[in-house]
Amino acid sequence: MKKGKRRKILLSSILGVFVLLLGAWLLLEANTYSPTQTAAAISETSQETGAYYLFEAPEESEQNLIFYPGALVDAASYSIWTQQVAKAGYNVYLLKMPFNLAVFGKNAAQKIIAKYPHETYVLAGHSLGGVMASRFSAEHKNEVAGMIYLASYPDQKGSLAKSKLPVLSISASEDGLVEAADIVKAKAYLPEQTQYEVISGGNHAGFGSYGAQKKDGQARITNQEQQEIIGQLIVQWLQTNIPA
Repeated sequence: MKKGKRRKILLSSILGVFVLLLGAWLLLEANTYSPTQTAAAISETSQETGAYYLFEAPEESEQNLIFYPGALVDAASYSIWTQQVAKAGYNVYLLKMPFNLAVFGKNAAQKIIAKYPHETYVLAGHSLGGVMASRFSAEHKNEVAGMIYLASYPDQKGSLAKSKLPVLSISASEDGLVEAADIVKAKAYLPEQTQYEVISGGNHAGFGSYGAQKKDGQARITNQEQQEIIGQLIVQWLQTNIPA
């Protein structure tokens, strides 16, 4: 085969791969949930980098919460309850995931922890984000001080069953994506000291602020009400287990 022909085939192959990747990226972008105006406005009060939104505590603090967003949800969508937690004395990092999928950023928390290794870190995540955060926690038990699941639960790879870590699990009664039976089944992968909370009237999308989500249940409380409840539950749990 002549060099010119081989070059054309190679270039065509590269172009084909590029087109496929571009198409996949555009599809993901089109299906990504964006923050509401309120959440977006609050996110602008944070310190934003290419890797995360940082909501700092009012006074200097070494207590941190690192949050993994749900699948195809813009990280800024969680800014409302995040701000509430930060005001209580905890630095909160909302991680930005590659393609807005935590499955591609399981170890995203490592860079933050490595930068300030002497500080305290609690990991948290919504839906798929919780699964990935749990896997990280299971692999780095000595670096993590606690774990919070929002409409989420661990799989076997993220099992904390034998861990002494304090754990908080918050679910919602009208969640159409994560059912109560899923939470119960996952208890096999969580320690006995896990604290379980259910938000009456809340739904899956209500753990963030990004509008309605496909296949989700209909909430019986407003998004603002659910945001306030989430913030209160997390702050109460943190103050008990990770004092600021």
